[in-house]
Amino acid sequence: MTAPLKKLAQVTLQHHFADLGDTFGSKLPPTPLQNPQLIHVNRQVLEMLGIDPAEAGNPRWAELTSGATLFAGSKPFAMKYTGHQFGSYNPDLGDGRALLLGEMEHDGKRWDLHLKGAGKTPYSRFGDGRAVLRSTIREYIAGEALTALGIRSTRALSIVGSDEPVARERMETGAALIRVARSHVRFGHFEYLFYTRRLEAQQKLVRFVCAQFLPEVKQLDIVQQAEALLRFTVARSAELAAGWQSVGFAHGVLNTDNMSIIGDTFDFGPYGFLDDYEPGFICNHSDHTGRYAFDAQPGVVLWNLNALAHAFSALLDTETLKDCLGQFQPLLIDSYAERMRAKLGLAVDEEGDQQLCADLLQVLEDGRVDYTAFFRALSHYCGERPATRLEALVPPGQHESLGQWLNHYDHRLQKESRSAEERGKAMLRTNPKFILRNYLAQRVIEAAEQQDYRPLEDILFLLQNPFDEHPEFDSWAALPPDSGKHLPISCSS
Repeated sequence: MTAPLKKLAQVTLQHHFADLGDTFGSKLPPTPLQNPQLIHVNRQVLEMLGIDPAEAGNPRWAELTSGATLFAGSKPFAMKYTGHQFGSYNPDLGDGRALLLGEMEHDGKRWDLHLKGAGKTPYSRFGDGRAVLRSTIREYIAGEALTALGIRSTRALSIVGSDEPVARERMETGAALIRVARSHVRFGHFEYLFYTRRLEAQQKLVRFVCAQFLPEVKQLDIVQQAEALLRFTVARSAELAAGWQSVGFAHGVLNTDNMSIIGDTFDFGPYGFLDDYEPGFICNHSDHTGRYAFDAQPGVVLWNLNALAHAFSALLDTETLKDCLGQFQPLLIDSYAERMRAKLGLAVDEEGDQQLCADLLQVLEDGRVDYTAFFRALSHYCGERPATRLEALVPPGQHESLGQWLNHYDHRLQKESRSAEERGKAMLRTNPKFILRNYLAQRVIEAAEQQDYRPLEDILFLLQNPFDEHPEFDSWAALPPDSGKHLPISCSS
C-alpha cells in the first residue's frame, strides 16, 4: 500500500550518512544565498518523495532551497572523498559547494536530499562554494531528460536564483538546487578511505551501502559483502554506460568522484546530447585530449571501475577483483544490444543484429546525420520507397548507402512477428521526439537570466514526456542550427 502524501511541514529528515562519523566529512550549516527567488519546484519529484504535489506552491521553498532554513531533523554534512580527475589522483576533493541535508523515506525507498550551492565547506579549496544559475538550470533539466528516457539519474527537487554575484568565466548570479538521489556515495569515497588507510571506515561504508541496496548480503562477512557490492557496481555501471550510448548522451567529465556507487548518472557539468552522429563528440571544452569523448565513455567507465577495484584491494584478492571487472564488457554489450534492438524495432534477437546496427551508425556518421531525428523518423518507416522522411535527414551523397541499409533492414524485419503498426508504436515509445540539446538549454538559461521562466516550464514538460508528439511544440524538436551544435560548455557549467 502506498504511504499517504505529506505536507511540507510534516517532512522530517534522517541522517544515516552523517551518523557514520567525522571520518566521512564535516558538519556545518549552509551559507544562505542573498535574496533568493524561487524558480521552480518539481512536482514529479515531490510525489516520488511522498510530498503532496500541491506543496509546490508553498512559499517556504525559497528559504529551504537557498539554505536560509532547514528541514526538520536536518544535519547538514559536507562529504569527504577523493578521486581520479582526468586520470590523475587528487586527494583534496570533497563537497566543496554542497551539503547533504539528510535522507527521507517513502514507500520503502530512502532518498538523499543534497543542497548544491550551499557555500564554502572545508573542501572548497579556492572555490567560493556557490553554483550559478546557468549550471543549476542545466543540472535541473538534465536529470529529468535522462530519467524520462529510462536512464538512471539523480534528479532535483527545487531551484532558486538570487541577486548574489558569482564570478566564473564572466560575472553571473548565484543559484542553488536540492539534488535528490538514492545515494551520494561515489567511487571516490572508497578511494579516500583506501589511500588514507582508514580501512575500518571503508568496511563500515561497505556495510552501509550493502544494508541499503543489497540487504540480502548484510548478514555475510565483510569480504563477501565487498565482493557483492563491487559486482553490483560493475553491473549497474555497465548498464548505465550502455544507456548513455543508446540515447546519445555524453557526460563530459567522468572522473571517479563523479561516479555513483549505485550506477546512477551523477554530477552534471559539461554534458551534451548528440546532434549529428559524431562518435568522437567532445562536449567539455576543457577536455583537450578527448578522454571523455562520447565513444570513449564505456572505456573510461571501465577505467574508473578498475580504480574502484584497486580501492577494494584491501578486502578482495586479485583474482576476485579481475573476475568482478570481467563482468563489465559482456554486460555492456548485452545491454547496449538490447537497447539498440528496441530502437530498431526488433523484438527478437537475431545473429546479425549487431552488424545491422553498426552499419546504420556508419551511415549516420558518414552523413553527419542527426541521431535523434533519424531514429524518430525510422519509427514511422513502413518499407516505402522512396523513404522520403529518412532521405530528408541524409545528405544526397549518402542516399545510396541508406538505400542499401534499408534493403537489409527490410529483410531483417521479415523475421519479426509484429505488424508494422505494432512495431512503429513500440519504436515511438523508445525513440524520443524531444531531447535536451545544448542550444535549447542555452535558450532556457538566457530567458531565465531575464527572469522569464516560461521556457524552463516548457522544456521540463517536454523532457518529462519526450515520446509524445505535442505538435504545438514542434519548434523544440527542430534540427539545431549549425551554430548550436558545438557550443563551448565548461566544467563550471
